[in-house]
Amino acid sequence: MEPLTNRSKKLEKKEMTFAERAYLPAIAQGLGITLKHFFKKKATIQYPEQTRQRSDVWRGLHVLKRDEEGRERCTACGLCAVACPAEAITMVAGERKAGEEHLYREEKYAVTYEVNMLRCIFCGLCEEACPKAAIFLQDDKIAPARYERDEFIYGKDRLVEPLKTTETK
Repeated sequence: MEPLTNRSKKLEKKEMTFAERAYLPAIAQGLGITLKHFFKKKATIQYPEQTRQRSDVWRGLHVLKRDEEGRERCTACGLCAVACPAEAITMVAGERKAGEEHLYREEKYAVTYEVNMLRCIFCGLCEEACPKAAIFLQDDKIAPARYERDEFIYGKDRLVEPLKTTETK
């Protein structure tokens, strides 16, 4: 079989010196790299006491917002779930009953609303898709570490913004 090209490179095998055979230059080069890294500023921080500076566009934990009267903004339209590329959001819609006008803005509301934090990629598309500005990604909270997988599925109990109590004196 003939070679595809006529180009060939002749290699010369030259004798290694004693220092090269003993790997002394390689050892010295490795020690030099080690010493260079030894005196560099450390990348590690002491986490609970110190926190890193976050970017202005950083997105954290989800929260379901309430309106000025304390009612849930979410109308269970499902646009956030459709916009989510990771399919992390699931919801079940329900009809508001008589006497629940102080709880929900519209006649339709989310009976269950769940975000699977293990699937979520924190892209913010759910926030952009929501016509009622009901879902918001906080810029100051991150998902805490947990031991069980089911603890990463956040329901309305963790997602809905707590009611603001007005204190009068």
